[in-house]
Amino acid sequence: MHILFVCTGNICRSPTAERLTRAYADTHLDDPSRLTAESAGTGAVYGSAMEPTSELVLRSLGGDGRNFQARQIDPEMVAAADVILTMTRQHRTRVLNTSPRALPRTFTLREAQSLLERVPRSALSSPKDLDRRCRELVAEMGRQRATRHSARPRSDDIRDPIGADPGTYVTVGEDIAESLTAWLDVCCGLEPEQDG
Repeated sequence: MHILFVCTGNICRSPTAERLTRAYADTHLDDPSRLTAESAGTGAVYGSAMEPTSELVLRSLGGDGRNFQARQIDPEMVAAADVILTMTRQHRTRVLNTSPRALPRTFTLREAQSLLERVPRSALSSPKDLDRRCRELVAEMGRQRATRHSARPRSDDIRDPIGADPGTYVTVGEDIAESLTAWLDVCCGLEPEQDG
C-alpha cells in the first residue's frame, strides 16, 4: 500500500503525515515495507528541509523528520499512489485538475477519516492481505463519499501553520496524527475494539 500526502510547500503538513505513516508501519507491521508513504507540495521549493517547528512537533508525535527534502507533486507520483490524502479541499482539487482519473482514490485526510464510520468492516479482506484490504477500503470510501452528508461538523481542511504561533503547530500536528492514525488503524485492521 503506497500513500501520497499533499499540501502546499511540503515542509509542514504532508511531511508530518508521511513520516508518521513510516513510524506507524515500523511500529505496527511485521513487514513495514507493506505500507509506504511519500509526500509532495503543490508549490514546493525542491530540496527544502522540514520547517523546524513542524519537525519538533513530529518528533514529539513519534516521527522522524531528519533528511527530509521537499518535492513538487507530479503526475507520476499520483499514478504510483494507491491513495492520495491531501490536507485541504483545494489541494485535492489541484491533484484532480492534473490527474482527473485519480478521483476515486483522492480524499482530504479529514474526509478519509470521516468516511470510516460509513465503511462496513465486513466489506474488507483480512489484514493478512494488506494491499487488497487497503484497495477495498479506498473503493468503499469512494462509494460512501457520494452519500456523505453535506453538513459537516468540522472543516475537511487542516490549516497551514506557517507563520503561526508554536501552539498552532502542535494543534495541526495532533490533528494530522488523529485523522491519520484512525485511517491507518482501519486500513491495517488494527482499530481498537469498540465498547458495547
